[in-house]
Amino acid sequence: MKYKILLIEHDGSSLRVLKRVIGKANLEVVIATSLTEARVIFENSTPESFLCAVVDYQLPDAPHGEAIDFAIESFVPVIVITSQTDTDIRDRILSKAVVDYIPKSNAQIYEYLSRLLLRLEKNKQVGVLVVGGNNRSRQHLCELLNRHNFIAYQAGNAESAFALLEQHSNIKLLITDQKLPGTQGVDFVATVRTEYSKEELSIIGTSDDGNASLLANFIKSGANDYLRKPYCHEEFFCRVLQNIEYIEQIEVIRRTANTDYLTGLPNRRHFFSKVSGILRREPACASLALLDLDHFKQLNDTYGHDCGDLVLKESAKLIKKHFADCQFSRFGGEEFCVFLSDMNAEQAFEKLDSFRKLLSDKVFKFRKKSIRCSVSIGLTSAPQAKLERMLTRADEHLYLAKAQGRNRVVADALGVSDAV
Repeated sequence: MKYKILLIEHDGSSLRVLKRVIGKANLEVVIATSLTEARVIFENSTPESFLCAVVDYQLPDAPHGEAIDFAIESFVPVIVITSQTDTDIRDRILSKAVVDYIPKSNAQIYEYLSRLLLRLEKNKQVGVLVVGGNNRSRQHLCELLNRHNFIAYQAGNAESAFALLEQHSNIKLLITDQKLPGTQGVDFVATVRTEYSKEELSIIGTSDDGNASLLANFIKSGANDYLRKPYCHEEFFCRVLQNIEYIEQIEVIRRTANTDYLTGLPNRRHFFSKVSGILRREPACASLALLDLDHFKQLNDTYGHDCGDLVLKESAKLIKKHFADCQFSRFGGEEFCVFLSDMNAEQAFEKLDSFRKLLSDKVFKFRKKSIRCSVSIGLTSAPQAKLERMLTRADEHLYLAKAQGRNRVVADALGVSDAV
């Protein structure tokens, strides 16, 4: 679903800049130059189709922020933009249930708006857990988080918090008060860190205690950050976003390190790590297959490397779908590897052979040309303590599959399956 942004702004030059900024975030812009126009737009729309409203504080028919109240009452998150930067206006804006306010002061501020819009869309998938404090303070924090489209959870004690962490894998940030029933926040953080690393979960400690050493105690116990109460609206969200973006950056780095850049499949290093861990648990049955696309060099020489890349990417999509319940990887070049656990030799053979048929029937379209490609497969179903031994055996079978005419599966003791 592509969300829309309602932009309520009357100044022509600001409109042009804001429209470009919102377009950069790949969002559809719906423009109203007055509160009256905004009302008409909402009469013919559903609030759910809008990610948020970007509202100028001062409009010809709404000079004192009335358009902000209208958008909030319409259940749309509101970002306020204003050329008025005095303290009274700022305090008046932040007293309302707005996402943020942005003064029209410089180009960098508009860059911040673009990032904020992207975040509002991302946040719909991100969970934040609020722990401790009284019911009223937890509810207040959850309301603030909901303004930014976060999925907010709350727990009154450490036991309930652990249960929620276990149930909801989308929780990326935990905000805990120092005062918890039966324990202290710093001790709770230390316990959480025995199960969740800083790369998996960010933690912010909070307290109204003026003791300066408490910040250090939270950090030493494993928290990423600390907020002393009372804190302002803007500081709270800056800390929240900073800590969630840290987790997301780690996820991007990890995904990049574990993924083949061309096909998007797990790479060889990640495959070795995952499968070696499974083999250490000594599964009752396990099979490993090496798959090599036939005559791939000839395909590259005939049609070019762009065509070869297309065949690799489309073949990878088939592997990902067909072996969704298995471990798989691009090993390099035109070679792929699949590990099938909890599957006996006959089942593994049948699954690999059905993939062989699926690929040989596939027609690849490249620049109005129809191209076909087959695959040779070496399969072993003799589990070994070390993955390298299974790979050696599968490679021997793959060599035989190539030598015997390609487009076939050669396995340990199940004979050969080839093209009809």
